[in-house]
Amino acid sequence: MVDRQREQFEAVQKNGDGDLTAFRTTEGRVLSYEQALEEVRAGRIAGVNVFKGRDGAPHIRGDADGDPSNNLDQLPIF
Repeated sequence: MVDRQREQFEAVQKNGDGDLTAFRTTEGRVLSYEQALEEVRAGRIAGVNVFKGRDGAPHIRGDADGDPSNNLDQLPIF
């Protein structure tokens, strides 16, 4: 189900190691990873959540829906 009330991530930037570093939203905003973490925590971005990784740091991931094609790593690069 698509949440049309909140923004979603539509594209990403990655560093040389393939780690996500920035996100573009459906409203055209470009957010650094830290800004995106705050937006997700505040509930302003649909389809994603924040979890604590093995390294103890917070990370953003897509909500589990069984569809690997909409994984954050699969979003277009901008």
